[in-house]
Amino acid sequence: MKPHLTKQFKVSSDPLFEEKVTDIVGLYLDPPERAVVLCVDEKSQIQALDRTQPGLPLKKGRAATVTHDYKRHGTTTLFAALDVKSGMVIGDCMPRHRAKEFLKFLRRIDRAVKGKREVHLVLDNYATHKTPDVKAWLDKHPRFKLHFTPTSASWLNPVERFFAEITARRIRRGSYSSVGDLEEAIYDYLLRHNSKPKPFVWSKTADDIIARERRALNALDEIRGNR
Repeated sequence: MKPHLTKQFKVSSDPLFEEKVTDIVGLYLDPPERAVVLCVDEKSQIQALDRTQPGLPLKKGRAATVTHDYKRHGTTTLFAALDVKSGMVIGDCMPRHRAKEFLKFLRRIDRAVKGKREVHLVLDNYATHKTPDVKAWLDKHPRFKLHFTPTSASWLNPVERFFAEITARRIRRGSYSSVGDLEEAIYDYLLRHNSKPKPFVWSKTADDIIARERRALNALDEIRGNR
């Protein structure tokens, strides 16, 4: 037994949970023909941290080292769209993550996806994704179809996995004297990633996910009933 260890979880309270899971997982496992499925999100408030002393590089018998303290030099936000089929990522750094910036990123996606192919975007319920200006732009660009993840279910969006990788492999390991240095490192990672992209393979069916969610809800009901 390891009583000091805990695992985190969050059961979605979205009344349309099953409907949304079925819709989004269907896009992953059986995407529409001649369409592009992009998983979109923002990694906000990425800090440009400059270590107070130079770190020691990795060597045999010793891990790379960094100081525990740092200086802050500002933040940036990474907007990213992960192509489910190819693993390619469309990315752009912006100072903030308002509806204005989200619209700019939508235009970037529109330029990147050539022709008249349908573009299915999987994204969360952040308010900037649903403003009147965004809706007006989408009305003028009917090839864009939005699919929102259920509440408290960001794990359903594979771009979160990409954010975890860029954080562990590049952002967290660096030392940045300015926001420009941080953004340069991010763009370099995107360039290297897209030179040899590897898609994340989705394996769980909607039925598997829904069944597990129901088991968690039943367990919570039992706990509440015993109180």
